Amino acid sequence: MDESVYDLSPGGDDPAADSWHPGRPGTEIGSRRAARLAAAAAEQSGVAVTAPAVPVPVYDLSTDLLADPSGWSTPVAPAEPDGTVQAPTGASGWPAPGGHPVAVPVAQPYADPAAPSAVVPPATASYGYADAPTHHLPVVPAEPTTILPSGSTPARTATVTDGSPEIGFTRHAREDADPDLITALAQVVYQGASDLHVTADAPPTVRVDGALRPAVPGGPWARHKVVAALRTLLTEEQLAQFDRDQELDFAYSLSADYRFRVNFYQQRGNWGAAFRIIPTKIKTLKQLGIPAHVAEFAKLPRGLVLITGPTGSGKSTTLAALIDLVNETRADHIVTVEDPIEFMHEHKKALINQREVGADTHSFASALKHVLRQDPDVILIGELRDLETISVALTAAETGHLVFATLHTQSAPGTIDRVIDVFPPHQQGQIRTQLAATLEGVVCQTLVPKANGAGRVVSTEIMKTTPAIANLVREGKTYQITSAMQAGRDMGMHTMDQDLAELVNVGTITRVAAMEKVHDLDGFDRLVQRVESPSDSSAAAIAASEIDFGDKYSGGH
Repeated sequence: MDESVYDLSPGGDDPAADSWHPGRPGTEIGSRRAARLAAAAAEQSGVAVTAPAVPVPVYDLSTDLLADPSGWSTPVAPAEPDGTVQAPTGASGWPAPGGHPVAVPVAQPYADPAAPSAVVPPATASYGYADAPTHHLPVVPAEPTTILPSGSTPARTATVTDGSPEIGFTRHAREDADPDLITALAQVVYQGASDLHVTADAPPTVRVDGALRPAVPGGPWARHKVVAALRTLLTEEQLAQFDRDQELDFAYSLSADYRFRVNFYQQRGNWGAAFRIIPTKIKTLKQLGIPAHVAEFAKLPRGLVLITGPTGSGKSTTLAALIDLVNETRADHIVTVEDPIEFMHEHKKALINQREVGADTHSFASALKHVLRQDPDVILIGELRDLETISVALTAAETGHLVFATLHTQSAPGTIDRVIDVFPPHQQGQIRTQLAATLEGVVCQTLVPKANGAGRVVSTEIMKTTPAIANLVREGKTYQITSAMQAGRDMGMHTMDQDLAELVNVGTITRVAAMEKVHDLDGFDRLVQRVESPSDSSAAAIAASEIDFGDKYSGGH
């Protein structure tokens, strides 16, 4: 939202006047309750009820109307002879007693009770705050909004200053989904979080820069609340599948700009869910901070390329950037098999078809068995989960296709061992030979907090399958691959420890943060001590760089 004057008049140009924004940072929680109490107090005291000349909204930032409103762009209705201001039509319940300012969060004007607006949630809907005492969200410290009594003179304009992105909620999010759950999902966007966790006996919790914290103030959700809220996101078919499998993966669109990868699960007989936000705009490898040598994998005519790393390390984001690079530079047919579809690709220079497990195919293995008959040039496999999927991926790469896939491993040698160990011992010799012939490279990555505290930066390990490394794979000497990578920097290879040491030496990350990710502590210490640190100004410039691996999401990125 830009810092423009917030016009409260009906039909104003501000986008917030036509959309509902639950729980933005700075919102005063419990405002409806405060309004009811103020109205009751006014009725008992017999004080005349006054109101501004226009309907007053219900939810918005506490900074939208400041305590000193002399410069408001909205004109004030002329005062009556007794000094009061006439309330607008339909606003007889305006709760502000004369002479007593009342803090009221603002965002959406009251709708006519006889014709409620489609974008305003029903007045009877619960947002988890209706009976709670007034609190402030800790995200953005702000003064509470104050509506002054009659006779006051406006002093300044009311300006939106928090910069929170606007969300054009889908019809399902506005009308069908549980409002409390939508409020929590909106907080993922507003707080720049990556994940939302919903489980029984705990409040909705978001992950921001790797750390968990409550999404909104309030107590834990009871079991029946969790089930009722999560059920509103499911179709009848999805509900039947979840009842049968007790696991469910799908994607949910909060708006055209904000989608989530969702996993429903059972825990101790209760429902639980994890939501991972998916950026709609695919960033380039350079924007993500991935080394330029990784882009060379997008130019390969055939082979297997594996993107690996722990959960939440940005594997899907890197894979999407690689596929987008292929899409922009090659006139090929790309087929993806994902569970669920995360990044939505458009046809560019290439033709791209995305298949979702459950919606478009029964399983990874089933889709991959038939994908070879669909004339693909490039195949993306969301995850190599089992022997059958790995076997088909190796066969596809061996038959002349370029295959990209992900694994949850933390080093290049560990990735190779993981692929081989999936197979029974009597097949492992054959798989080593097949892998040595088809594997083109491994990119392992992890995210590390920046030294300046502003998000996280990616650290990588890159292996390219040279003839020497292919021979090590074939002979089962994967423990020697690390040395080969250390010696192959001229070819674009490096180990995770080398990259972490370099990030420490230039001041991008701290030594303490790097120590949590290194594989060889003694070797890492030698790397850090051997490399001379740059000047303070250079280190500060790198630490303050704009590269951010998707921890922060905003409308402009």
